[in-house]
Amino acid sequence: MNTLYITGAGVSAESGIPTFRGEDGYWTIGSKNYTPMEMATRRMYTENPVEFLTWYYRRFATYRHHGPNAVHHWLADKNLITQNIDGLDGKAGNKDYIAIHGRLDQMTLFDEQLHEQGDEVSTIATPWNDVDESALTLSLLDMFKIDADTLQPELNHSFKPYVLLFDEYYTELYRISEAKQRMKEAHRIVFIGTSFSVNITQMALETAVRFDIPIEVVDPNPVSLPYQNCRYHKMKASEYIELLT
Repeated sequence: MNTLYITGAGVSAESGIPTFRGEDGYWTIGSKNYTPMEMATRRMYTENPVEFLTWYYRRFATYRHHGPNAVHHWLADKNLITQNIDGLDGKAGNKDYIAIHGRLDQMTLFDEQLHEQGDEVSTIATPWNDVDESALTLSLLDMFKIDADTLQPELNHSFKPYVLLFDEYYTELYRISEAKQRMKEAHRIVFIGTSFSVNITQMALETAVRFDIPIEVVDPNPVSLPYQNCRYHKMKASEYIELLT
C-alpha cells in the first residue's frame, strides 16, 4: 500500500521544539515591535531585514542542534511530506521527503518567486555556526549578502531563509507539484501531529475527498474533519508508532 504521511509540529514537539501555536510557539512570540504574523513575512524581510533576521535567528536557529526522535527515525523510509522546517527528518535519514515549508538549515536566492514546474531552483546550507553573536547584525547581513549601508536585500543577489513566509506562496522551490502528485497517488494518507490550519493539509484533505482516499489522523486532540472515510487515533505520534512496531 502506498501510504503518504503528512506531519506537523506535533512530531517535533517530542524533540523539544515548540509547536507553532503553543504558549511558547514560533508564531506566538514576536519581537518588541511586531507580532509574529508581521515578522514572518517577505514584506518585513524587504523593509526591515535587520529586525527580521534577528528575530528569525533567535527564534528558529535556536533549535538547529536538536536531534530527531523515534518518530522521525520511524518515518525515515516512508513517503513523507512535512510542514516542519526543523530538518529533523533529513537528520533521521529520509532522503526524499518534501519539506513543504522549507528548512531552517538552508537558504535560497532572494528572487521574485516566479518558479514553475521544470524550473531549476536550489538551496544551500545556512552557515549558522559562523554567526558572530558579538556582532550579530553585521554577521547576519553578511551571511545573507545584504549591504550594511543600504539595508536592502537585492533580488537575485541576496539570500533569504528557505522558509515559506506568510505572504509567500507554494512554488516549485518547495516541490509543490510533486507534493500534489504524491497526494493523488496515495492509497492512504496519514496526518500526524497537525492542526489542519495550513494550506497544504487542506489540499491533501480535498485530494482525499476527490479521489476517495482513506485518511487517518494521529493527534492527542484531533481536529474533527468533514470526511466520513477517516479514522482517528487520539494519541501522541510516539504512541502511534509503538502500535505499529
